[in-house]
Formats: sequence, C-alpha cells, structure tokens
Amino acid sequence: MSEALKALNNIRTLRAQARETELEVLEEMLEKLTAIVEDRRAEENAIRKEQEERMAKLEAFRQKLLEDGIDPAELLATVGSSQTKTKSTRTPRPAKYKYTDENGKEQTWTGQGRTPKALAIAIKAGKTLEDFAI
Repeated sequence: MSEALKALNNIRTLRAQARETELEVLEEMLEKLTAIVEDRRAEENAIRKEQEERMAKLEAFRQKLLEDGIDPAELLATVGSSQTKTKSTRTPRPAKYKYTDENGKEQTWTGQGRTPKALAIAIKAGKTLEDFAI
C-alpha cells in the first residue's frame, strides 16, 4: 500500500489534515471519493453477476448431460485424453569426436554446445579438432 493510501486509511492522520483544510474542500473530496467507491462497487457487482451467470450456465449444461445419461467426469476424461499432445523429441545427433577425459575415460562429443574441457585443453596444446574425429 502506498504512503498516500496509508495516510487516507489512518483516522488520526485524516483528522489532523482536516483541521488544516477548509470545509468546502473536504466536501469536494468526499464527493469525489464517494463517486470512486460507487464506481468500484458497480464494477464488483458486474464481475459477481458475470460469475453467477457463468456458474448458472455450467450447472445447466451439467444437468443436460445428466439428463442424457452422460457423466460429466466421464466426458472430461475422454476430452482430456484426446487433447493431450505428446512432445516430439528429436533423434540424438551422432557423435563426431572421440577424446579421453581427465579421468581416463573415453568420451564422445557431437560438436554441438560447449567444447568439453579435456578437448579444449588438447586444442590449446596444439592439436586440431580433426585429430579427434571419429
């Protein structure tokens, strides 16, 4: 909450400010604040009404399904199973290079992504990438 709203929400602060403000200004502020509150109430009521209408429609559909002998849970299960999409996975790329890592194990690298540490050290030492080609 901002400092201005905290001050407006504090009755002591409001009373102190009201003592220093003319009555006409306070009445004008009250009218504006009342208008804002009424607008906010109207918005809240409209949202609540839309939600109630939506729930009424859903209940009407549910009743229609039950009248036709269809269980809503069964309907959701069939709809949910047909909409699931399987994520397509690409085939792994074949290895292009073979090298020996720091632990003495033979490893392979596709040439994609970051160069393995052992391979980078060997290249710095003067070898070429083609020396490790499979």
